[in-house]
Amino acid sequence: MSSNTPPGYGPPQEPYGQYPQGAGFPGWLAPPPPPGVQPAPGTRVLAAPVDRFLARLIDLAVLLIPLIVVNLISPSIFVYYLLAAVVLVGYEGGMLLTQHGQTVGKKAMKLRVVSAAHGGRPTDNELWTRAGVYGGPGLVPVVGGLFSLVNCLSLLWDKPLQQCFHDKAAKTLVVKEA
Repeated sequence: MSSNTPPGYGPPQEPYGQYPQGAGFPGWLAPPPPPGVQPAPGTRVLAAPVDRFLARLIDLAVLLIPLIVVNLISPSIFVYYLLAAVVLVGYEGGMLLTQHGQTVGKKAMKLRVVSAAHGGRPTDNELWTRAGVYGGPGLVPVVGGLFSLVNCLSLLWDKPLQQCFHDKAAKTLVVKEA
């Protein structure tokens, strides 16, 4: 823009610290800070894929004992898949409902599941939908496991909000809290 351009003309300028209009980001979400810089206290940014992965590993460690017990008491492989899916959906849904959008892993990584629309607590139905799409495919041997893998990896190619299929189904986001 040249010095002869009158004020108010030229490309619109976005307020500092906000995503450009039309970029697909909700207004309540702060942009990611530069590498190595912590977000400002009280701000929410999208959770990094590595943080989400580590949170899932922690949750799987928590679920290891219940899943071993389910394996020991299951009279058949089909009953095992049914009970394992119930454990996964129950853990995910129950924790998100009672722990303000966090599981044990998400608490450890300072992550939270929020509504994509307003950044607040998702409705109970949204949280159960999220849990069902995450753990429900485990009912189907082999194919369910493949779906679950693609589901969890889908945040790597989903732009701009890095949502997995279970996030999209429930209209939620996972954010990192400062």
